[in-house]
Amino acid sequence: MNFKEIKELIEILDQSSLTEINIEDKGNIVNLKKEKETEIITPQISQQPMQQVLPQQGVMSAPVNTQSSEEVNTNAVEDNLLTINAPMVGTFYKSPSPEESAYVQVGDSVTNESTVCILEAMKLFNEIQAEVTGEIAEILVEDGQMVEYGQPLFKVK
Repeated sequence: MNFKEIKELIEILDQSSLTEINIEDKGNIVNLKKEKETEIITPQISQQPMQQVLPQQGVMSAPVNTQSSEEVNTNAVEDNLLTINAPMVGTFYKSPSPEESAYVQVGDSVTNESTVCILEAMKLFNEIQAEVTGEIAEILVEDGQMVEYGQPLFKVK
């Protein structure tokens, strides 16, 4: 892991409500932690079990989420709408590249397998699937916006 990647992690941590990030990459362990946090964060229940990583000597570690990057939690909201939520912290992109059209727009129909956006995390571009069937009622985030884990991205009828 190089300095630029670590700097990006610091920016992600600073811009999010997360208080700590732990990453292990090729035997290197990076632990970033905010010292002062005033907001109480309630953990969300994952659809997949969490794997507990035991701390190594002198290094603190947090649970590792084994949930697939393509899994999206959906929650019922007002007026019988569902939300497609961010499965990770990252940057939201509505299309595969700036020259191409958006994956979905308001009024488009989606199925469980429909790709609705891309979330970029640490230079990895993860295609996010709807995992619900319906019609896009509202897009809740802007292209290029940083999103947090569990943040609603779309409303679906």
